[in-house]
Amino acid sequence: MKTETPPAAPAAPPAAEPGPPTRALPVWANPRLGLLIVIAVLVTVFSSLTPAFLDPRLTLAPLQADISVYVVVGLAQLAVLSLGHMNVAVGRMAALSTFAMGLAYDRLGVPLLVGLLVGLAVGAGIGALAGLLIAKTGVNSFVVTLALDFGLLGLVTILYTWATGGVSFAVQPSGLAALRFDTFADYCMGDVCGPRIPLVVPIAVVAALGVGLLFRYARLGREILMTGSNAVAAELSGIPTHRRIVAAHGLSGLLAALAGFLLAANNGAFSANIGESFLLPSFLAPVLGGTLLAGGAVSVLGTALGATLTQVIYKGLNLLQFSLEELKLYIGLVLLAALSLDRLRAVIAERRAVSTS
Repeated sequence: MKTETPPAAPAAPPAAEPGPPTRALPVWANPRLGLLIVIAVLVTVFSSLTPAFLDPRLTLAPLQADISVYVVVGLAQLAVLSLGHMNVAVGRMAALSTFAMGLAYDRLGVPLLVGLLVGLAVGAGIGALAGLLIAKTGVNSFVVTLALDFGLLGLVTILYTWATGGVSFAVQPSGLAALRFDTFADYCMGDVCGPRIPLVVPIAVVAALGVGLLFRYARLGREILMTGSNAVAAELSGIPTHRRIVAAHGLSGLLAALAGFLLAANNGAFSANIGESFLLPSFLAPVLGGTLLAGGAVSVLGTALGATLTQVIYKGLNLLQFSLEELKLYIGLVLLAALSLDRLRAVIAERRAVSTS
């Protein structure tokens, strides 16, 4: 009996040749380094055009206080950009939170820290509510926070009209004046003294360190980033994505409240207009610093540098006595040029990395 030999199995395809190793981008292509260089150039230009730019008391101390506010504002937006979301109600969250602080100081006479904690709780609660609506309904974060912004605008106006007749709270809690006017001791080397450091600066530094540690080392931060990178894959991996969305928006509201408190300390009053100028800087700082609008990657250091860049531009042009309209025009042009140059530098670096790999 004749048996047939089974056909031989097809030969396995040859193993693919390993591609050339991917080379890391050069140091000069780092967007944070680019921002640092632009800031150094602008400081040099402004100080040469107007020596008052380097005045420790009149310019550098207020500049540091302003930077502190807008670093925290940028961190508030960064918290939701980590998901690929946005919070266009960041300014109104700050306004309602500072109203809660002012009411606590005025009607209850609570200490400065207790009032701050009340405002932080209000901000975190509003942000968590926005996150809950987004997670449960699936509606785009822009739509939800835009509707919340309009609602809070009316609510803040009504509340201030009821509580103060539409003006700011007259109360000055103990310690607020120190945050506004006091600085750490000057440090000098011979006849050259360094800038005065306002007391609000360490608050912003602690906030930045806390957010940076959260996203780099904490499980919660890593899971928020994974949710922003790919929500479906994150959910299949067992990550409670809805709760992470609520947590990220709650963190955004908390940081918005802290930014409102710092601005109130700088202004010396809790008023309804706190937060009106927060929206554009809240996006500029993290995006200039390398945070992705699509989510999944953040840069706390870049956000701090982005906030510093915008405030250096504003302060320099203001000292050069530009009108408000000219300030807006030139700030927009300089920031557009900075973004374009940064993108050009990154593209050139990527092409060089590919061509030499």
